[in-house]
Amino acid sequence: MASPPPILLPLLLLLLLLLAGAPPLAAASDTSYDDKDAPSSASCRNDFQLVKVKSWVNGSKGKTLNGLSARFGALLPSDAEKGVKLSLVLSNPANCCSNSSTELKGSIALATRGDCDFTAKAEIAQLESAAGLLVINDDDELFEMVCPKNGTAINISIPVIMITKSAGSTLKSMLVDGRVEILLHSPNRPLVDFSVVFLWMMAVGTIVCASLWSDFTAAEQTDERYNELSPKVPTDAGIAKDDSEKEVLDISVTGAVCFVITASIFLVLLYFFMSSWVLWVLIVLFCIGGIEGMHSIILGLISRKSRNRSQKMVSMPLIGEVSWISVIVLLLCMAFAIFWAVNQEASWAWIGQDILGICMMITVLQIARLPNIKVASVLLCCAFLYDIFWVFLSPLLFKESVMVVVARGDNSGGASIPMLLRVPRVFDPWGGYDMIGFGDILFPGLLVSLLCRFDKDNKRGLLNGYFLWSTVGYGVGLCLTYLGLYLMNGHGQPALLYLVPCTLGLSIVLALTRRELKHLLNYGNEPSSSDDHAEEA
Repeated sequence: MASPPPILLPLLLLLLLLLAGAPPLAAASDTSYDDKDAPSSASCRNDFQLVKVKSWVNGSKGKTLNGLSARFGALLPSDAEKGVKLSLVLSNPANCCSNSSTELKGSIALATRGDCDFTAKAEIAQLESAAGLLVINDDDELFEMVCPKNGTAINISIPVIMITKSAGSTLKSMLVDGRVEILLHSPNRPLVDFSVVFLWMMAVGTIVCASLWSDFTAAEQTDERYNELSPKVPTDAGIAKDDSEKEVLDISVTGAVCFVITASIFLVLLYFFMSSWVLWVLIVLFCIGGIEGMHSIILGLISRKSRNRSQKMVSMPLIGEVSWISVIVLLLCMAFAIFWAVNQEASWAWIGQDILGICMMITVLQIARLPNIKVASVLLCCAFLYDIFWVFLSPLLFKESVMVVVARGDNSGGASIPMLLRVPRVFDPWGGYDMIGFGDILFPGLLVSLLCRFDKDNKRGLLNGYFLWSTVGYGVGLCLTYLGLYLMNGHGQPALLYLVPCTLGLSIVLALTRRELKHLLNYGNEPSSSDDHAEEA
């Protein structure tokens, strides 16, 4: 089956190489965290906790809003059943910087930010016998309420919660409608969410699928004796094979080093100049790559089922003759990508993003390949250092983790770049997504694909080969990454810190154990066993 020449493949490969290392495997912030830079004292050392603010209006359940607890004050229960439903009262004056003219006793006071310290507001609310205090921020961010730097001793025994400006407007409108009741609690996140398991399966499955894809879609082999007796006539299949071989790009040592430099420059540019229009440029490039990847995958599956059937051809400008099925598939892939781009804010948009991303990565792993284990070692070691530096060490120069900021989309209104797989947290009361960057799949995937070719060329089985064990190592490395996320309270982790030792390190150790390291190092520079058999024939 003829398909359009891969005119977009260079763009696709460039896009993935530039953005492969951009977002780390990251998780949303945990329900509680400590800010070591905030002023601390014996009465002001609480961890900041995310808080659920449940509301009822005239006995009917209202909206559930989010808040952030202060560095001081009482802690909230994690179970809503242990919380107490209390009336909400608007402080007068609204800033709660002086005694309120409205009765606050036994109620949750609602006050605005400004005009006095947070601790002063809390002390006044407590003196008025309020059961708690909600402070409305002057924007839609959850500001961290800390104690004064003068170290003045405070004694606040009521919970103090910061809510956003929009949440405050919602509560005020509820108060206009009637009696409002509030229940405050801080639920914990589950230790393991189903999304982590699903994301793990997608990442491992993508690498396995990409490594075996060429074998899966290859033409069925005919009887060898028939091939020997048949005249060697060039066929369309042979031409297609030659064309496909020309599409492969071997990565060199120089290319591996240049990648790290280029990716670092690109990451810094995203950090400083990321905006909504830059994000849309990246979305367009992602859609182009996703269309090309999905088109290639679907055509591969179709050609496997109908390779012996003749297809009608159509002439396309700049491309030449292509099959009409290829044109139809291309139009369908374009419609899918456009539909996703238009609806990317929808709750189900992660499905389309993951489909486009997986197709793109499988296609890239068919185009780019590592010629030998030496180049693989250089590339993965460079990526290893790259990931660690931009996640852990970049705050020394930029005051914050460049990699995490770009991945979260802090400079683009909170919208993250699409070059990652993401799965919503189904059982997490706080929602959010678990994510893994394309680089955390592509870099190990290049190595696993190399080892798969090594096993195939040397006629290795699963147990005495390297493909199975490198895949297992990748899966274990992802598990260690999630463990690191848990131990680091949900802060972004450089996944390659765990993945490189578990894939490249495991493969080298296994080769040393089998006394095959020299053979593995020379692979790609020496004739394969299949070539030897061809020469003997």
